[in-house]
Amino acid sequence: MTVNIIKGTFNKVEAISLLTKMIDVKIKFQEDKIHLTQNEEDIKMREMRIKQLQKELFETRHFIDNHPEPISIKAKIELSA
Repeated sequence: MTVNIIKGTFNKVEAISLLTKMIDVKIKFQEDKIHLTQNEEDIKMREMRIKQLQKELFETRHFIDNHPEPISIKAKIELSA
């Protein structure tokens, strides 16, 4: 099953805002999981994922800042069992 989350064109401010909010939700999800576990290995894995998401957000902002408007964004989630 595929869920289409975003499909459209945006100015730079909108694109950065939208993607920042999406990544912030994922970071918050990881932080909440960290608070619920005492497993050191799990905590380290989630901290690494947060750093990776922050790096990807930085790179995304850099990409958007260095390309002309409008910015086309397509995002989908694929679910499988």
